[in-house]
Amino acid sequence: MHTNLRHFIETLRRESQIVEIETEVDPYLELAEIHRRVIAEEGPALLFKRVKGSSFPVVTNLFGTRRRVDLAIGPKPEETVQRAVSALHRLLPPKPSVLWQEKDWMLSLVKSGLRTVNQKHAPVLEIQERSVDLTRLPVLTSWPEDGGPFVTLPLVYTEHPVTREHNLGMYRIQIYGPNQTGIHWQIHKGGGFHYYEAERLEQDLPTTLFLGGPPALILSAIAPLPEMLPELIFTSFLMGEKLSRVKVPTHPHALIAEAEFAICGTVPANTRKPEGPFGDHYGYYSLTHDFPVFNVHTVYRRRDAIYPATVVGKPRQEDYFIGEYLQSLLSPMFPVVMTGVKALWTYAETGFHALAAAIVRESYHREALAHAFRILGEGQLTLTKFLILTDVQLDLQDFKTLLETVLARFEPESDLLILNETSMDTLDYTGRRLNHGSKAIMLGLGTPKRDLPHHIEGGSLPGINGIKPFCAGCLLLEAHSFAKAPELANDVLSYLQAKPFQDWPLAILVDDLALALDPTGFLWQVFTRFDPAHDIYAATEMRLHQLVYHGPILIDARMKPGYPGEVLPDATTVNLVDQRWKEYGIFR
Repeated sequence: MHTNLRHFIETLRRESQIVEIETEVDPYLELAEIHRRVIAEEGPALLFKRVKGSSFPVVTNLFGTRRRVDLAIGPKPEETVQRAVSALHRLLPPKPSVLWQEKDWMLSLVKSGLRTVNQKHAPVLEIQERSVDLTRLPVLTSWPEDGGPFVTLPLVYTEHPVTREHNLGMYRIQIYGPNQTGIHWQIHKGGGFHYYEAERLEQDLPTTLFLGGPPALILSAIAPLPEMLPELIFTSFLMGEKLSRVKVPTHPHALIAEAEFAICGTVPANTRKPEGPFGDHYGYYSLTHDFPVFNVHTVYRRRDAIYPATVVGKPRQEDYFIGEYLQSLLSPMFPVVMTGVKALWTYAETGFHALAAAIVRESYHREALAHAFRILGEGQLTLTKFLILTDVQLDLQDFKTLLETVLARFEPESDLLILNETSMDTLDYTGRRLNHGSKAIMLGLGTPKRDLPHHIEGGSLPGINGIKPFCAGCLLLEAHSFAKAPELANDVLSYLQAKPFQDWPLAILVDDLALALDPTGFLWQVFTRFDPAHDIYAATEMRLHQLVYHGPILIDARMKPGYPGEVLPDATTVNLVDQRWKEYGIFR
């Protein structure tokens, strides 16, 4: 497919999927505000040709619609995965006749791999800078409370200090100065594992930050791949050809030959600096914490390098479309990797890790729990906060139908399991302590146990400003703020056990009822604002060493003290972009 960024940009030009902005734009807040407005309208990719304070152009919103993701990768990878999974039962044991029948897609897999090219065939080596000044890059500051400019499409390459197995991940990079950055290695990410091993050996870790290159490289850095599948090999598979790399004498890593930039350096052991805050893809600021630093010694780049960037925040942003594509691509493999898991989906609107749902086999009593623990032990799925399981065939992307299906079968005494003192996604602060929190498993299996109510007739609750159903069986309760009424959930719970509320199996306290009635707003507002152990309320009893819950179940999904604030643009930038909008010439 596309071997480099500019080849993809040319395709976008032919397809009228990119707009080139000639007027000068400030990378401090202004550019990000333009980007957000365009993506909200499902608008084009943006090439900013004059960026204040830098000689490099900036391209954003490359993947901001499903169509552009398809233009970046093409249909072949999805077709190959589907054919491979469907043929798997016929290929074991392998027979020559069957291998011949499946030769087309198998040959495309054989083509995947890496190749080393001569330096004169590596555009990334056109310019070498040993006197490094990262402040010359047009690095974006996206939100007013960000701790500084951040590289938002970083492709961070590391190798295990012993085995030399590689990792390519997207770990945000905060610019500290001309030759130093922060590096936000979250828990359960491959680069962080490599650094852990290097630090254990008292070694600095060589690190390479790539910007640009084949679009497939960007998707591979984000993809939740099994540990045994190297990201560069996956990149080659998505491209449909081998990935070109080039060796250099100044750095131990081979460089992506078609990258726009290759920023080379080391991450020293036992060194930390404050990193953040940063408005992240959860739609809130992640706060300042100590993280490792990246010391840069050399920058390689193309002569006319283009700086790729994105902007994250409340859904839906560009990462939503990338995540949806990767799930569609990889989901056929889940039943192969996790036998008994028929389908699985994580929800981009919740930041992915906050909510997952699966259709599982239930051929014997509580088999579904075995599959739940299998899911929670698989790669990045271990960071899942709330897991919903059913054995009913349905479209997991239709969350309202999923929730109604589960609630009709949900028996809280046996179908709700809360696991306290577990790990939590680094960006999720609902557990009240960094990287710490809890998990919940909710089951809805077999035949329906109840007819769900669809409408609420009458009734009022103290401290509740509004009551409306989100779907059958789930009530939304707009409440006073947690700061004003921290005990409200306990007070409301007793009222829910009487008419007209007792037949509703689930109720949720929210800050903004109107927002929560929209499916995207519901997923974002609810699942990013509660921790299962802290914020799920029910009548309980101890039975055989197990905490047993009696319905209705109440979730307190209000903002709590200590949660980071929502990301919001500042009025000055909004007014500036309002005034200059026609100058940009985006929608003509």
